Amino acid sequence: MHQYKGKLIEHTGTMFSGKTSSLKNEIKRFNIAGYKTVAFKPSIDNRYKKNEIVTHDMTSIECILVDDIEQLMDYCNKLKPQVIAIDEVQFLGGSVERIISSINELLSRDITVVVAGLDMDFTGTAFEIVKELMPIADYLYKHHAVCVRCGSDAWVSHRKSQDQDRIKIGAEDEYEPLCRKCFLKAKEI
Repeated sequence: MHQYKGKLIEHTGTMFSGKTSSLKNEIKRFNIAGYKTVAFKPSIDNRYKKNEIVTHDMTSIECILVDDIEQLMDYCNKLKPQVIAIDEVQFLGGSVERIISSINELLSRDITVVVAGLDMDFTGTAFEIVKELMPIADYLYKHHAVCVRCGSDAWVSHRKSQDQDRIKIGAEDEYEPLCRKCFLKAKEI
């Protein structure tokens, strides 16, 4: 696992595509290899359990809730991990510039950073932090769910309700994965 020392590993894609499962599996591998790991999730993510990152198929790992990048950095300075994981990175508080500079600082300290996050919101607009992390990632994985209407690779997490707030925490009750074609059809209705 030494080849991953001080590297940024990014998992992105739609909801229900396996991003969090991949993040959890990465952390499990680093734990098996004897690395000191710490997982984080933004406190806005109130689905499932409070101090756990939970996948949609209900497997989990312990985590620390943080409001923003400053809290995350404080924990890293105190706990001195070798590997950190950040789930739902698109919800992490702080400016894009501050998050990028903080992640670069962690990488320069040879801390491996694994992030998982949605690439786009329900309208098909990129989440800025996820977009900006892509070019600096050492390893970038784009995950696809299955379109619930036609079975193709999903492209976006379509919101079922008419709510227009950009951030609305939910799961199957609020969102469904759609391919581009089915998403454009759904927008016409």
